[in-house]
Amino acid sequence: MTSTGTPSSPLTAAGTPRPGGAGQLAGRTVSRIGYGAMQLERLRSDRAAAVALVRRAVERGVDHLDTAQFYGDGFVNEVIREALRPADDVVVVSKVGADPDPGGPLPLRPAQRPEELRASVEDNLRSLGTDRIAVVNLRRLDTGPGLRAEGDQVVALDDQLAVLTRMRDEGKIGAIGLSSVTLDGLRRALPAGVVCVQNAYSLVSRDDEDMLTLCSAEGIAWVPYFPLGGAFPAMPKVADEPAVHTAAQALGVTPAQVGLAWLLRHAPNVLLIPGTADPGHLDANIAVGGIALDGEALAALDAVRSRSADVPLG
Repeated sequence: MTSTGTPSSPLTAAGTPRPGGAGQLAGRTVSRIGYGAMQLERLRSDRAAAVALVRRAVERGVDHLDTAQFYGDGFVNEVIREALRPADDVVVVSKVGADPDPGGPLPLRPAQRPEELRASVEDNLRSLGTDRIAVVNLRRLDTGPGLRAEGDQVVALDDQLAVLTRMRDEGKIGAIGLSSVTLDGLRRALPAGVVCVQNAYSLVSRDDEDMLTLCSAEGIAWVPYFPLGGAFPAMPKVADEPAVHTAAQALGVTPAQVGLAWLLRHAPNVLLIPGTADPGHLDANIAVGGIALDGEALAALDAVRSRSADVPLG
């Protein structure tokens, strides 16, 4: 489940053109359009369809999958394990910092303590059926939509990085990333060797522009979640913007494709992981790499007002 491709190779290990071109993640070449696997849980009643969707993504050039043990309480990881073959040479990225909580108001609960992080890595290893995960993202609860840490879940970043660094030294983790992190947190974590940052970020929510700039300077991949805004009522949405609809109509594509194409053009270190449980939407996401935004369209999109995505999800 690791990629060893030639730097900047335009083709995957299987010889497929890379959707969106070639990007870098933890010193490896990956397609800039990957796949976020969270929505595979929607196919729990049709496991074969879930496996087929992952295969479809890989066969179309996706070689960067984003997952977590708390996606479907292990179901998503198990689907990925079943779907992938060694020859696919796919980089699988997982995350820790939360545990499943099926009966709670959200399906997650914080799991920030060092011993919980170690246990979560071990759980991911088992469900993925591997002895090493290429990248593990530490989901902090400092910023962005969703959970916040309270009580004994308020843990110093240094203590969390220490346990992940030990697991990297043990060979169970290839590299460390951060998710839902502040700019100050990223700066403090740089000595640990951060390879990617996953924060809520889109055309309509660009609060983290300074962090994106820092990541670009440091060779850190920027992997936005909620790349089209959020499905939650209080979050701004890319598809609500008139400038996005104007560009989409001119190009004969969807507003969602315009929002993803803007991200690819906005910074060279952006890697996309749009998620879906629908084969047609998967194909549309992969096709974004072929969309060309001209200077006029880019200027209009850049001028869209940014609003905060830091809202509660309850």
